[in-house]
Amino acid sequence: MTAHRAHKNSTDHTPCARPKRLAVLLSGGGRTLANLQHCIDAHELDASIKLVIASRQCPGVQRARMLGLHTRVLPGDIPRDTLVQLLAEQEIDWIILAGYARLLPIPPGYENRVVNIHPSLLPNFGGPGMHGMRVHEAALAAGVKVSGCTVHLCDNEYDTGPIVLQRVCPVLEGDTAETLAQRVFELEKEAYPAALSMLFSGQVAVDGPNVRMIKG
Repeated sequence: MTAHRAHKNSTDHTPCARPKRLAVLLSGGGRTLANLQHCIDAHELDASIKLVIASRQCPGVQRARMLGLHTRVLPGDIPRDTLVQLLAEQEIDWIILAGYARLLPIPPGYENRVVNIHPSLLPNFGGPGMHGMRVHEAALAAGVKVSGCTVHLCDNEYDTGPIVLQRVCPVLEGDTAETLAQRVFELEKEAYPAALSMLFSGQVAVDGPNVRMIKG
């Protein structure tokens, strides 16, 4: 996702008395949403999910509503004015993409505050149409020996933007897309909340295309 490129030290480092207010965008089963909510409930992530937006009717919508989360279904591309209004109404601090299959232009004021997780080691196996099992099928077809996941800040292109954190797992002999996907998702469950905690607490700074740790 970029017309808004990352600028140096543009993440929010100001301490905040309240948990970060999140909007989670999804298009699929909602497993990442459920994992984040679990981490919040376990006090492992200082945040609250105030809005869920789905690009279509999907199992993630039912999962969000079962969790008692304010949920909207907005098919296709979200009109900019609609998105800006929804974010303002819920006083959203960060936008979290959780299997959102649309290109989301960065709303005004949210540069370096839109985060995505991708089930490969970017820049490998990313880009338009590369989501779900297609990513793992491509990794297996390429014969890679390791795979993993990438948490990154979004720009206005698919699967680009500064990388915050990556986790790696082996590709095993006899792996299928399904077995590799499950192994990668186990990494995602740890990587996403860890990366979000780093971002929310100001432990990292954006320096052009790079994310660097801030020494305490």
